[in-house]
Amino acid sequence: MPCQFCTNNATIIDYKDTELLKKYIDQYARISRKRTSGVCSKHQRKLATAIKYARHMALLPFVAS
Repeated sequence: MPCQFCTNNATIIDYKDTELLKKYIDQYARISRKRTSGVCSKHQRKLATAIKYARHMALLPFVAS
């Protein structure tokens, strides 16, 4: 199964797009693994960085409530 970001030719993953980032966070607000999310290694790193930055900017939670 190809990576979603590779098929869409996404060069950047925006930290402000919280609806997209929420798809890659589980119910405990942990970042999904590459195996379960179906994202390639390059985009998994960019995705993790975007999620961490969104958490720092208080757009996403650090822990589930």
